[in-house]
Amino acid sequence: MFVPIADANPLENIVRPYVTWGLLAVNVLVFAVLQHGALGEVSEAGVLGYGTIPAVVTGEAVLPPGYERLPPLLTLVTYMFLHGGWLHLIGNMAFLFVFADNVEDALGHWRFLAFYLLCGIIAGAAHILADPASEVPLVGASGAVAGVIAAYLMLHPNIRLWALLLMKIPLRVPAYWVIGAWFTLQVWQVLAAHDQETAWWAHLGGFLSGAVLVAVMRQPGVVLFDRDPSGVPSRPAPRRSER
Repeated sequence: MFVPIADANPLENIVRPYVTWGLLAVNVLVFAVLQHGALGEVSEAGVLGYGTIPAVVTGEAVLPPGYERLPPLLTLVTYMFLHGGWLHLIGNMAFLFVFADNVEDALGHWRFLAFYLLCGIIAGAAHILADPASEVPLVGASGAVAGVIAAYLMLHPNIRLWALLLMKIPLRVPAYWVIGAWFTLQVWQVLAAHDQETAWWAHLGGFLSGAVLVAVMRQPGVVLFDRDPSGVPSRPAPRRSER
């Protein structure tokens, strides 16, 4: 399993990835402050109230009195800003940190924000469809991040990344190796059903939605599969402008 740590992929259309930075900050602050993660505890009330519980969304179950925070459908947005622990948070943020800035560059700020939220919503819906009677809360940015990963693959499959193999060995490998290994693991887990605690269907739903949405939502002039392994653009870089 590869864990990405850095890429050499300069921005072409925006000056700074402000939305990416904002998403990283919001996820960390929500966990550290609202979920009491800084104290090593995750609030049960927060997870139940703002996480997506399939049986509650489908109407097959209701939350205990006092735990309702939002209409169930709105939790398809709030769940993606909650995490089950520091390792869960750090893993998602590592992928977001490496891949999201170039996807934001291809889509523009506001379209990237809409893209991210749509991927997370579709990922949550896929999780619900896979097990509509489940009463286990779904939390985490994994589904939305999976959409970002797919978009990066569609845009820059050959860019070389620095990644850790098995969390130990640093290697510089093409993006499609890292993302391909990640996607293969998701499919394997769905087929083998080894780990019932992880929302693998949400990951797949987010990934597939990201692959489709980036093709539709990218800015005019942005092409798919547009870079060679050296990281040099296959076309002249346009003048940067904020969008």
